[in-house]
Amino acid sequence: MQTFDSDGVEIAFTDEGSGDPILLIHGFASNVATNWVTPTWVGTLKNAGRRVIAIDNRGHGASEKLYDPEAYPSPTMAEDARRLLEHLDIARADVMGYSMGARITAFLAMKHPERVRSAVFAGLGMNMVRGVGGSGPIAKALEAPTIDDVTNETARTFRAFAESTGSDLRALAACIRASRDKITAEDIGTLDVPVLVAVGSDDVIGGSAPDLAALIPGAEALVIEGRDHMKAVGDRSYKNGVLAFLDRRP
Repeated sequence: MQTFDSDGVEIAFTDEGSGDPILLIHGFASNVATNWVTPTWVGTLKNAGRRVIAIDNRGHGASEKLYDPEAYPSPTMAEDARRLLEHLDIARADVMGYSMGARITAFLAMKHPERVRSAVFAGLGMNMVRGVGGSGPIAKALEAPTIDDVTNETARTFRAFAESTGSDLRALAACIRASRDKITAEDIGTLDVPVLVAVGSDDVIGGSAPDLAALIPGAEALVIEGRDHMKAVGDRSYKNGVLAFLDRRP
């Protein structure tokens, strides 16, 4: 992986292939390898003739670990993505984010629409504007001495996933304790770029893809049938839907 300085924070990223650039932004407690390489997204997009840039969000993967929640608001993380495009001298890119990465992508597209050729909000549907509760128990689960000390089942799932990705648990706890800048239905309705919302049919964390798409002028919805939040990531219909969307967007 390569690194660059994003306003004093060292951010890691990969840059492979050639063609129209697409920036990939992973979800909470994940990283480039887990979210995009292992599920073959990078290879799929490269084979489709695209330049694939993938970022390790601050506090995740090979990027710098920070322990102050004030370092992790989504708009701040969106600026890391914007600075990465500037670092690579990419004026405009398609951007796909998964879960937390979709939220970051939304802030990037709202603040810097000139940088975003199209946006894919994956793993996060209507709950982007409704909000997702439960960050307190997840933070406590990440700070617990061992996973055996975690009794909340949802929080335990996040702790297990964070351990499986080799994450810095204290940095992730700070990240999830960060203030959640609200995205309203009115905010998301101002987007003026092509948008695809792709969420599993069984994803209770992300919420409905059609409901969110209905708030965004011209947006499309892709329901990944039979998949929940975790299992949708590498689904073939998700890949095919994104490739088709990228091929037909202006």
